[in-house]
Amino acid sequence: MKTIWGIVGGSGLYDLEGLTSVEWRTATSPWGPPSDAVLFAEYEGLPIRFLPRHGRGHRLSPDAINYRANIDALNRAGVTDLVSVSACGSLQEALPPSTLVLVDQFIDRTRGRASSFFGEGLVAHVSMADPVSPPLVDALAAAGAAAGVACVRGGTYVAMEGPQFSTRAESRLYQSWGADVIGMTNMPEAKLAREAELCYASVAMVTDYDCWRAASVTVQEMLAVMAANIGRVQRLLVQLMRSLPRDHPACPIGSDRAMDFALITAPAQRDAGRLAMLDAVAGRVLEI
Repeated sequence: MKTIWGIVGGSGLYDLEGLTSVEWRTATSPWGPPSDAVLFAEYEGLPIRFLPRHGRGHRLSPDAINYRANIDALNRAGVTDLVSVSACGSLQEALPPSTLVLVDQFIDRTRGRASSFFGEGLVAHVSMADPVSPPLVDALAAAGAAAGVACVRGGTYVAMEGPQFSTRAESRLYQSWGADVIGMTNMPEAKLAREAELCYASVAMVTDYDCWRAASVTVQEMLAVMAANIGRVQRLLVQLMRSLPRDHPACPIGSDRAMDFALITAPAQRDAGRLAMLDAVAGRVLEI
């Protein structure tokens, strides 16, 4: 199987140096409208797919994103490996603004988002013990070193509902749990990527200290840090494109086989309507 690399993130990430055969293609999904069209491109023989998580121009709030449609659309575009790039706040003194964290764990505090492709009519349970793919994180860490872009490997990301920022009490609570960064977009994205058997990794860009430390969190401060650091993130991603294996290796934690033993509902009891919506996400195990 050939590697097809997907990126989900914000503006600036689809202007990567060296992309060829660039084309925006309208994406459709039985789960509703994705955030935007998908950019199809290549880099030295590596197929690239990019989806703006908030839509071009940042039209969608984190709680309004159709995460199921986004992951389904990337799956239909053939993606095997998905790198998420997102802004976050720091919960630890040692992670100042501009730090890039290669997240390896999540605490999901979202509450109003559809977090699974499965449910009534077809039940499935996938493991989320190890939510990111180690080889993809290895590749990101190596790319950072080669590009001169410092990355902190490992960290726990608290996913909050938003769109409001945390209260100071919430922020201090999450810090007391030992969490490292806080953001609004990596959940249920990571869960859905696992159900879709995508190898997933997250690059969390610290834009500010969360309010456990700072007087307050402002959008202006966040945007200023993001603008100043977009070049670093671009260098990281370009180096990753150069180094990713063109033939996709098997994931050692089974991200690419996550559905092998996940289905619970007996075949005779499976809902035909839900089955039809799962042709891309779970077509391999459902033999659709």
